[in-house]
Amino acid sequence: MNTHKSDKFQTTITTESNVCTVYLTGELDLSVAPEFRLVLEPLVGDTSLDLVINMKQLKYIDSTGIGILLSILKARHGMDVKFTVEEVPPQIQKLFDMTGIAKFFTSQENSH
Repeated sequence: MNTHKSDKFQTTITTESNVCTVYLTGELDLSVAPEFRLVLEPLVGDTSLDLVINMKQLKYIDSTGIGILLSILKARHGMDVKFTVEEVPPQIQKLFDMTGIAKFFTSQENSH
């Protein structure tokens, strides 16, 4: 398990079998975006792993955070490897729905 932490945002990374899960905690916004990108960069390009972003503990995301998720989606789609977002809190799901991006993220919530 790998953890990266700032005052208001934290990522915890676990890998089981061929699935890498990144757990987000706190607030993902412009101020922590560079740190988030650095954490995800090596994971996005690893085609041997399915990549899952777990948002259960995420309190807030701004347009910068959404942009990062969309860039991951685009990169992973281009490499034909799996990328999913799971356990999206209701307030963030509402934002995803309002911006029209919800349809691009495959949720695994009901498949467990």
